[in-house]
Amino acid sequence: MKTEVVLRAFAQRRPDHEAVVCGDEHVSYRELEQRTNQIANALAARGLQAGDRVGLLLANGITLALLARERTGEGQWVHTSLLEAQIFMLDFQASRYTMKGEVAKQEGNFHPTSPGTGMFQTADGYINIAASGDSLWKKFCEVSGDATLGSNPDFATVVSRAKNRPALIAHLNDVVRSKPSQFWVDELSKAGVPCGPINTIDQVFADPQVKHLGIRRPVDHPKIGTFDIVGQPIHMSAYPQPARLKPTPDQGQHTDEVLKEYGYDQAAIAGFHANGVV
Repeated sequence: MKTEVVLRAFAQRRPDHEAVVCGDEHVSYRELEQRTNQIANALAARGLQAGDRVGLLLANGITLALLARERTGEGQWVHTSLLEAQIFMLDFQASRYTMKGEVAKQEGNFHPTSPGTGMFQTADGYINIAASGDSLWKKFCEVSGDATLGSNPDFATVVSRAKNRPALIAHLNDVVRSKPSQFWVDELSKAGVPCGPINTIDQVFADPQVKHLGIRRPVDHPKIGTFDIVGQPIHMSAYPQPARLKPTPDQGQHTDEVLKEYGYDQAAIAGFHANGVV
């Protein structure tokens, strides 16, 4: 009846747990990771560890297994790995290879298959714009006020924009840099072109929508006082989040309570403490 969970770095099954081929060499996974990190650091500063999002996938798997147990009465193994999760999160980039043999190249902060979509510098910051497809592209051209964008045959269709991507990006950079971020957010939003500012962390929490969601919540800690943390992004009508969150317990704070739940009386627990067991 049990449902058991396994999370590994590479996988439950591995053909060779000692080494991996890298070019013409055999290198250890540790060395490969070091090399990868060196390359990543040279390309850009990394933010969140994407592979660690595997926990979200595992949580979905656990939920499905528990639902199956409710229906069948049978438990099962649920296992995944950091490696599988990262391949899964390659999304359509992986499918481009598995379906057509296309190896995706680095595109910086621009969408790899949708010309006109990406991050652009404005007069006072940065913004994401998704002027993909011909309809959104025409709306963007109207907002931009640049007549050459809409009339240039090199940018007339999705295919031509993809073919002339370097020239397109250079032109868009010049256009978007001419006005501040708020202009683009306001006007493109009115026109129905998806867009949004790229915020610093302090700007994120100052955003009216973020404040409305109340995801920043206070915690009262008995030792270090009151501070704010990020609450849960999932909301359940039957179990609403409290206005103030409880702090995480100190190490061993609930040891005695747990031992009592397993049937140990106070004398036995005191003996554990006296003998350094807990």
